Amino acid sequence: MNINLEYYKIFYYVAKLGGITVAAQELCISQPAVSQAIKQLEQNLGSDLFLRTPKGVLLTKEGEVLYSYVKRGYEIMMLGEKKFREMIDLENGEIRIGASDMTLHFYLLPYLEEFHQKYPNIKVTVTNAPTPETINYLNDSRIDFGVVSSPIIQKQDLTINNVYDIQDIFVAGTKFYELKNRVLLYKQLEELPIICLEHNTSSRQYIDEFLKQNDVILKPEFELATSDIIVQFALRNLGIGCVMSEFATPYIKSGELFELFFDRKIPKRQICIITSNKNPISSAARMLLDMMLERQNHGGERR
Repeated sequence: MNINLEYYKIFYYVAKLGGITVAAQELCISQPAVSQAIKQLEQNLGSDLFLRTPKGVLLTKEGEVLYSYVKRGYEIMMLGEKKFREMIDLENGEIRIGASDMTLHFYLLPYLEEFHQKYPNIKVTVTNAPTPETINYLNDSRIDFGVVSSPIIQKQDLTINNVYDIQDIFVAGTKFYELKNRVLLYKQLEELPIICLEHNTSSRQYIDEFLKQNDVILKPEFELATSDIIVQFALRNLGIGCVMSEFATPYIKSGELFELFFDRKIPKRQICIITSNKNPISSAARMLLDMMLERQNHGGERR
């Protein structure tokens, strides 16, 4: 049975408000149009839906049964439409981000704090993963965008915005104090116990490639999942740690760690925001992205 859904909408309001005139006013259509729609619906269904009274209309028993279903269906649709508009209006919604510990801690977190203050009802989900895995999540549409560190191997179908410079350094604790303030050769690292990230991270790949160009091949004593843990191992004198400088700065200032100096610095790399050219993102995610990139374009600093 192919019945115009507009008839059910009009039926809903007539039943809910108890009259044809008030329903017409609510729907901003003429009273005859409401009467004609109810007549058409009754003819299509083969039964009267209302009893006409001097004070308005009353549902028949058949009308009551139909209304119980139409009411649920129509109000669920209205709820869905409300939720949809809330997402567009940033009253509600969700943002899915991929980020590593490093990019979350030293770049993304202040922006999330500011965004949450402005839009407290937006749900933010952060998937913690290294750069290669984050790119896979983006390609699979499991995240709206990623905040990753270079190098980025796969660039096809990605938009990449560099937003923050990274300086990688080697640090050590008191056990290696004889190396402090000396200018070393990277080749000397082959004779030292090294602590670094696992192979599946862009940071490790970058350091390995740089050292390879200097004819250095590291055989780490420890390969760890996060830079925070590398710092903790270095504090316990378990080896020479390779980390982004910000992770070690508080301990260098306190004298618990020191930076090793070499004949030349490791070239800087970047924290990048990546989006997929194939996948649309939510309005909420677009608002956060625009805030981050606008701040970057105007030379704004993170807090």
